[in-house]
Amino acid sequence: MAILVAFLLGIGNFAWHRAVIESGHAMVAEMPPAHLRIMRMGTLAFEFTLLCAALFMAFAGAAYWVGLYAAYSLINGSAAWLIVTRRV
Repeated sequence: MAILVAFLLGIGNFAWHRAVIESGHAMVAEMPPAHLRIMRMGTLAFEFTLLCAALFMAFAGAAYWVGLYAAYSLINGSAAWLIVTRRV
C-alpha cells in the first residue's frame, strides 16, 4: 500500500512540476531558454531521485518515509497552486 501511495504522490509531483513550467508565470517566462532547459532537467532529476528514494524505502518497510514524501508533496503542491493561480 505504501508503494502505491508513493507512486501516486510521484505522479502528482511531476504533474505539478509540468503545470508550473507551462503556466507562463513571470518567474518562468523571463528566464533565458538555456537556463529554463537546465532548470527543468535539474528539477526533474531531483523529483525523480526523491520518488525513487521514497519507493525504495517503502519497499524496504520504512513506511514513515512515505509520510515524509507526502509532506513534501503537500508543500510542493501548495507552491505549485500558488504559482499557477498567480497568487505569488
